[in-house]
Amino acid sequence: MQEDLVAQRLREMMRESGAHLEGHFRLTSGFHSGDYIQCALLLRYPRHAEFAGRALADRVRRLSPETVASPAIGGIVIGHEVARALDLPFIFCERRDGAMTLSRFPMPVGKRVVVIEDVITTGVSSGEVGRLLEEGGAFWAGTGAIMDRSGGQSSLPHLPESLWQAVFPVWQPEDCPLCRQGLPVVKPGSRV
Repeated sequence: MQEDLVAQRLREMMRESGAHLEGHFRLTSGFHSGDYIQCALLLRYPRHAEFAGRALADRVRRLSPETVASPAIGGIVIGHEVARALDLPFIFCERRDGAMTLSRFPMPVGKRVVVIEDVITTGVSSGEVGRLLEEGGAFWAGTGAIMDRSGGQSSLPHLPESLWQAVFPVWQPEDCPLCRQGLPVVKPGSRV
């Protein structure tokens, strides 16, 4: 029941902040969709970020993390809020020459790390962070996100914890009904 209340409140916050966009979008994954979740619009309000961070911290606490990590840019605010709620160190990875790197922080060797993202669609960015940290000697304990829109089909090696699971229709560009209607496509994500 508590999870339903959290998801309901989160959907209200998404509406209030304009974070749930409707139109014609090219997602980071390359797929097209009529729905886009722009968590930056939600997270620009500290009270919304704090709410989501505490709720997500409650979901990942059972994984016994010792460090919280996120992919830049989308995961930084929510990752920091989760780390704050858990009173743990926070690090982020960033893309350099097309690959995720950990350049600003020491590798959390031997630590249990939870990877926190804003939205999971395919799981590629979170997976890159988790694998990078594992290769560096950390233990990837799990992944969490404000929203999981993968429908259980992410590339992650485990099911992510999330505050809201939603499956919006997505299409390959050549099969996109919105393209066939001639609607202009917008690319609002973090990777071009």
